[in-house]
Amino acid sequence: MAVGWCQVTPRDALPWLDRLWQLKRVDDRPVWSLSCLYVRKQYRRRGVTSQLIAQALEIARRANAPTLEAYPFDAEISPSASGSGNASTFARAGFRVVARRTPARPIMRYDFKQIADYRL
Repeated sequence: MAVGWCQVTPRDALPWLDRLWQLKRVDDRPVWSLSCLYVRKQYRRRGVTSQLIAQALEIARRANAPTLEAYPFDAEISPSASGSGNASTFARAGFRVVARRTPARPIMRYDFKQIADYRL
């Protein structure tokens, strides 16, 4: 039995994102999306989400994605039981806010090139 899962794919494979004004493209950069994630209730608050994010980053990196984008909720503003994770968890993984069209729903990105340049 899986305790959690996430969806990682090129953003172009998810046209529904552009139909939501809160999640419309920030720019024309080619990005991959971590569009949703789920952790079984009995396994929440055990670090599973952080592991899913780490694995999503690895999958995107191996696919040569320049950037991985996510659409979490900011629990400090509006707690949510959504399947998109908390912004604070993504921030700890190195994601940065690139847009915030509604206060509780930032668009966050992990830029592989920027992180690689920073580590040099």
